[in-house]
Amino acid sequence: MSSVAIGLGSNINEPLEQLANALGHIGAHPHISPAMLSRVYLSAPVGPQDQPDFHNAVVVADTTLAPQSLLQYLLDTELEMGRQRNRHWGARCIDLDLLFFDDLELHSASLIVPHPRAHRRRFVLDPLTELLGEHYILPGKGSLGALQAECADQTIRVLCRFPQ
Repeated sequence: MSSVAIGLGSNINEPLEQLANALGHIGAHPHISPAMLSRVYLSAPVGPQDQPDFHNAVVVADTTLAPQSLLQYLLDTELEMGRQRNRHWGARCIDLDLLFFDDLELHSASLIVPHPRAHRRRFVLDPLTELLGEHYILPGKGSLGALQAECADQTIRVLCRFPQ
């Protein structure tokens, strides 16, 4: 059994409902067992600013899937939920990112673990820290607390508990 973290994000089409729907998809997979769920955080978009703020959360789960199989399931879930990739870093109904997979460091053409930008984004680091604590080490990057300090200029706020 492996421990993974999955980032969930949405900024259009009822973002809180999108997050809840995505969590339902994750929990419905017979080889993925959600264990911890962060609160929902609100942050400004990365990239184009002419779009709504993002609602973000993190789920820590246990899985028997291999990293590539889990990533494929997340991508398939995005498509099933209506995700369209029209603009780089543009508005989206759902975004599911594999943030880490145990302490694995993997760099292939189709998958980089831990997520290559997770350590630079407070909308990832804050919910991860909420769940795992500031001393948790993101493989190859450092402690969550230290990484948060490096992103102190990014504005983020807790919006609410995750919709059930």
